[in-house]
Amino acid sequence: MAIKKLLIANRGEIALRIHRAAHEMGIRTIAVHSTADADAMHVRLADEAICIGPPPAADSYLNIPAIISAAEISQADAIHPGYGFLSENAKFAEIVESHGIIWIGPKPEHIETMGDKVAAKKTAGELGLPLVPGSPGAVEDFDVARALAKDIGYPVIIKAASGGGGRGMKVVENEDQLESQMSQARSEAKAAFGDATVYIEKYLADPRHIEFQIFGDGKGNAIHLGERDCSLQRRHQKVLEEAPSPVIKPEERDRMGGIVAKAMADMGYRGAGTIEFLYENGEFFFIEMNTRLQVEHPVTEMITGMDLVREQIRIACGEPLSKTQDQVRFSGHAIECRINAEDPQTFMPSPGKVTAYHAPGGLFVRVDSGLYQGYCVPPYYDSMIAKLIVFGHTREGCLMRLNRALEEFVIEGMKTTIPLHQRLLENEEFRSGDYTIKWLERWLADENDAPSG
Repeated sequence: MAIKKLLIANRGEIALRIHRAAHEMGIRTIAVHSTADADAMHVRLADEAICIGPPPAADSYLNIPAIISAAEISQADAIHPGYGFLSENAKFAEIVESHGIIWIGPKPEHIETMGDKVAAKKTAGELGLPLVPGSPGAVEDFDVARALAKDIGYPVIIKAASGGGGRGMKVVENEDQLESQMSQARSEAKAAFGDATVYIEKYLADPRHIEFQIFGDGKGNAIHLGERDCSLQRRHQKVLEEAPSPVIKPEERDRMGGIVAKAMADMGYRGAGTIEFLYENGEFFFIEMNTRLQVEHPVTEMITGMDLVREQIRIACGEPLSKTQDQVRFSGHAIECRINAEDPQTFMPSPGKVTAYHAPGGLFVRVDSGLYQGYCVPPYYDSMIAKLIVFGHTREGCLMRLNRALEEFVIEGMKTTIPLHQRLLENEEFRSGDYTIKWLERWLADENDAPSG
């Protein structure tokens, strides 16, 4: 199968990232966009552009009939969904394939299985991945929940089966709180996802968030590309990611990576995927799988030298993996800072017109962004406007280069989180790699409590 025209069913920096990889492979690109994104950089650079609706995502980037119509009108051979929006929508993947269009992503049945957290946990256990102690499936009855929680041991956490981003999640410290917290979690899950199903797990007090990048060819072969440390989070949203993790030893990486790759090979997984774990006291516990490209994929590209989007396209065309596990080489250290159009103190969104823009440069400095001077950042979508990715031969060298790059980065006309990252780099605990998924929120709370002046 050869792709001549690729429709990019996304926007912003990831749409631009896909466009660049496609053009380097000699593939023409089709941008779809809302009316709010008519002047976006990916729209301006694509070979063709088709408006698919008004600003709200539900009427444009989530509008499946409009996207399929755009693909048919433009005679696209393939669709790449990027991340977010429809990237993990199994029904969309099925519709794409039913129209004879190549879906650049996993098999629809794997998207569906891993999109349901209860089914994902069951499947992960069957594939030999280590699990957090918890309920074997959904929990509906309170008496059953009480018995499970007692057996697991408090504290426990109640999670929405269809959840994400912290919604439908409740930590329960003791039995007296269980019924009310379970009811709240179910209500939140129903409101956010249209599904009130919840399950229960042991609550890990202060773990790190470690994820493994994998690729499968859909024919029983899979490799891992090492881990990323995504522990710096605020309200369950990642702020900064690095690879490799400062705390994972090479032998741990090889052992866990081997387990993950074997699991994906046994599953017959196709394309890019990420297996996410909580890591505490030297143990890994599976939490979920993302059946798509990740926002933080560039740090893996930096330390492996592999173009992950190109690999996705190759595999979707039926080609074999470009490397065997023995050929994957890890070198140096990479860090990605997510730059958001937000107030760096209050985190309130701050969209607006870019009055001045200068991206940092130099050796091993990469900026993934659709920004340019005069562009108006719309208020309708995610607030991330750029990713700054820096590589160094050592972590210390990477931090030094990142500090310099942040000093050079100019985005005017709105507030951004660049100052937050600069403050982070001044913190000794972060510089030493001594942080967990709760560290950033504690640090921000301490900052806010500190006397000014």
